[in-house]
Amino acid sequence: MIKMFLRKLIFSEISLSHRILIRDKSSWDLVTGVCVERLPVVTPPLNDIQKKFKNMLGTLEIEKSLKSNHELRKENDKVQAELLKNESADVDMDIVSKITAQDFEDASKEEFDSFKFGDIETEADKKGDRSTHNRFLQRHLVLVTQVKLGNDIKTILPHGVWTEGETLRQTAERTLLENCGSDIKVKFLSNAPSGYYKYKYPSEVNGKIGAKVFFYYANYQSGEIDKKSKPNWLTRKELTEMLPEKYNKCVQSFLIEETF
Repeated sequence: MIKMFLRKLIFSEISLSHRILIRDKSSWDLVTGVCVERLPVVTPPLNDIQKKFKNMLGTLEIEKSLKSNHELRKENDKVQAELLKNESADVDMDIVSKITAQDFEDASKEEFDSFKFGDIETEADKKGDRSTHNRFLQRHLVLVTQVKLGNDIKTILPHGVWTEGETLRQTAERTLLENCGSDIKVKFLSNAPSGYYKYKYPSEVNGKIGAKVFFYYANYQSGEIDKKSKPNWLTRKELTEMLPEKYNKCVQSFLIEETF
């Protein structure tokens, strides 16, 4: 009797879970959103803690390092210079006649002083063009595109609806291909989603209550976005201004905060 009862209980739990799963699939759209981030191209300014750590590493390196060939050469030049003052000293004139370490330093300094660093402000920065990733080279940029949600068009992360037989990772890859074209190359960092967001449709769309969005994170590597999707590469602040509040809060939760 106990075995029969347990079998019925297990069967009823499995049956209930199966009905919930079927209802969930039929009532909600499963959607993947792809967060493509372009990492800084130019090293961002160091904050106070980073500066202190950098100085500490520099001090430790000097204390524990051996003398370089240039430092040894400079010391030898000083010895030869002292020997030259003493007429009776045996001086190697081949060494004296060569370019000294100090000459090398002076030439290097002159070359450095004449060197001009490239401007980190790009043409896109000057024009306020958000459609290219070649802007704000010291900042993280996140890609958003125009996505059709029901009868509305929203500027959010690239989105795509899951289809039967796909993994969510495969849906994310297909979503990026369909929204951004085949030219863009990215690197997905995980097979698992990085974030989750749920919202209801204003009215039932094909019997659906709303969408459950699973966010996948990827780093931009190369290529251009299909202009049909009207891409925008946005900073953290611009994301906050562009995305809906709760949606943005979810996205920002799995992004690394900038320090400036």
